[in-house]
Amino acid sequence: MRSYPPNSPKAAARLVALTMLADGHVSRIEAQTLERLGLPKAFGLSVEDLSAVLQGLCEDLLCSSQGDWCRPVVDAALINGLLAEVTDPGLRATVLRACVAVAEADEELADGECVVLMQAIQQWRVGTVPSLKAHPA
Repeated sequence: MRSYPPNSPKAAARLVALTMLADGHVSRIEAQTLERLGLPKAFGLSVEDLSAVLQGLCEDLLCSSQGDWCRPVVDAALINGLLAEVTDPGLRATVLRACVAVAEADEELADGECVVLMQAIQQWRVGTVPSLKAHPA
């Protein structure tokens, strides 16, 4: 997995990209939601930069799967490592809002999206989450 400097725009954007991929695919509504909210500009990136981060994450995930196509898209160790690259509280809040918006975009919270969000909340010790809808049982 490639690494980015701590608190860099690409490290932040990769967490949003991970949330986008966590349900197994990237939907058009997720991308439209990011544009509507003014992201990636909030991270200081262009749309092309965000696309490159997403593509890089896909490549890294494929390379790290080592032929295990049954492995979940996200696992705890991967998420924790990526979360550790964002330490700034303000950037964490921006990332979490973007991740929640992406997860809610299609009005269905997938298990993988919930895993990413819950690990961010726990690792970053977030007290409240902006607009997280109830996940159906």
